[in-house]
Amino acid sequence: MSANGAQQPDTPQLRQMLTSGLIAREVLRQGAEQAHYDQKPEVKQAPAQAKIDTEVRLYLADHVHPDAVTDAQVRSRYDALVASLGKDEFKARIITVGDEATARKVLAQVKAGEPFDALAKAYSVAATGAQGGEMPWTSFPVPAAEGKTQGLPLPIARTIAQLPAGGITPQPVQIGNAWVIVKLDAKRPTQIPPFEQVKDTVKAQLEVLALQKAAAAFTAAQIRGATIQQ
Repeated sequence: MSANGAQQPDTPQLRQMLTSGLIAREVLRQGAEQAHYDQKPEVKQAPAQAKIDTEVRLYLADHVHPDAVTDAQVRSRYDALVASLGKDEFKARIITVGDEATARKVLAQVKAGEPFDALAKAYSVAATGAQGGEMPWTSFPVPAAEGKTQGLPLPIARTIAQLPAGGITPQPVQIGNAWVIVKLDAKRPTQIPPFEQVKDTVKAQLEVLALQKAAAAFTAAQIRGATIQQ
């Protein structure tokens, strides 16, 4: 990816740019048709319901050229990620339910010895429920502070940090309108992969962000100069 005018390849991320809203979509459609993208073979061959999306996707692919991600940016991002970690990392499971009564009922079943993963599959409304409540390994500085929990709600991060391996919250934790039961499966010193091992992944993430930024700027410029046609 570069800013030298080379054609931007079609990617899943670029396809997702079509979700910028109805006005943006209409403005991009008008720009594409003014440039005769409706005459491209890919558009003509697309199903009727997909013609506009195909037209706009091709238009964006040819006109959105994000700046190249530099090695210095990749290194800086890696260093920032490492700095955001704590000395330990945690492997937890959660069961999220919509009311306190259900939470206390489920917690009583956990304390009675019923398998945590089976109860998560039966009761949890979180996306992790299907995996028995299992969450990925996560690390954050302890004591946990707002904005420094790797995206976890602060009460959950504080709970995880206080539990021993194998421990379960003595009471459900309230998060807004939800109630959460937490189990800490394991705890270990934070495993930090070396830069050379993850630099390609970090670079790819930065390239996606650069693409999104460039597409947003291009779309905004198109909107500023457009007249919406009914």
